[in-house]
Amino acid sequence: MAGQAEEFAPAKVNLCLHVTGRREDGYHLLDSLVVFANVGDTLRFEQAETFSLEITGPFAAALGTEPDNLISRAAAQLGDLVPGAAVSLSKALPVAAGIGGGSSDAAATLRGLLALYGIDQAEVDTLDAMALALGADVPACLRAKALRMMGIGEKIADIRPFPPLPAVLVNPGVAVPTGPIFKALDLAQPSTGGAGLSNLPEQGFKSGAAVVQWLRGQRNDLEAPAIEIAPEVGQVLKALSAEQNCRLARMSGSGATCFGLFDTSDEADEFATRLASRQTGWWIVSTVFH
Repeated sequence: MAGQAEEFAPAKVNLCLHVTGRREDGYHLLDSLVVFANVGDTLRFEQAETFSLEITGPFAAALGTEPDNLISRAAAQLGDLVPGAAVSLSKALPVAAGIGGGSSDAAATLRGLLALYGIDQAEVDTLDAMALALGADVPACLRAKALRMMGIGEKIADIRPFPPLPAVLVNPGVAVPTGPIFKALDLAQPSTGGAGLSNLPEQGFKSGAAVVQWLRGQRNDLEAPAIEIAPEVGQVLKALSAEQNCRLARMSGSGATCFGLFDTSDEADEFATRLASRQTGWWIVSTVFH
C-alpha cells in the first residue's frame, strides 16, 4: 500500500566473539562471526508530517521509559531525507539480551524509512556512517546476513555460502548491560587483546556440520565475565549442553541470551518445547540462523 512500509528486525547472534584489543578512547576491538535468526521485532511505517513512535509487544514495557530510543535516533540520522513518519514497533525480542535487538531496530528503521519514501539505499552514500553513529552493531544489522564483523563494527565481510543452522535461543529473563561486562573483562584481563578468528574459511561453509566443527575452536571472550555478573547464564549453558542433540552451546554477544545448535529444526523444536515446560520464566524459541 502506498505510503506504508514494513521491516523485520531479526535477532543478531554472535556465534563467536574474540576481543582483540582496546583503543585509547576505550572502545574494544572485536572479531566476530555474526548471523541472524528468523525471529525478531517488526516495524511498520506510515508517511506523516512529523515523527512518532508507538511500542507494543511482549517486551514493550522494557522500552517504555527510554527517553532516547534508537529508533528515534535512527530517524534523526536521516534528517531532511525523510519528512516524517508514524512508526510502530512490535517488540518481540528481550532487551539488553546480547542479540542486538535495539541495533536491529535501528537498522530496520533506516531501511524502512528509506523504503517508505522510495529512496534507494545505494543512493545514500553516508548510510554506513549513519549506522555506525547509532552503534557498533548497526552496520551489520543493516545487512542482516552472515558476516565477519571486525574493529568496533565498521569492518564487515560477507560469509558466503553459509548454511541455515537450526538453533534454540534461550534467555533466563535477566538483562545484562554491555558496559559492565566489558569492564569485568578488563579487570580480569588488564592487557585485553587476544587473537582474532582463526582459520575462517575464505570460501564460506558448505554444511552446518562444518560450521559447528570450526566453532568448536573459537570462543566468546565475554562469556566468563557475564557468568560472574549473571550466574543464570551458566545455568542456561548447562541446560543446553546437557541436551544430547545439541551440537554446541554458547553465549551470544555480552549475554544473557545463549544458543544451542542442532542438526535439524525438528530436534530444535522438540528440545525448546521440553525446556519451556521446565523453565517457565525463561524466554525460549526455536529458530534458524542464516
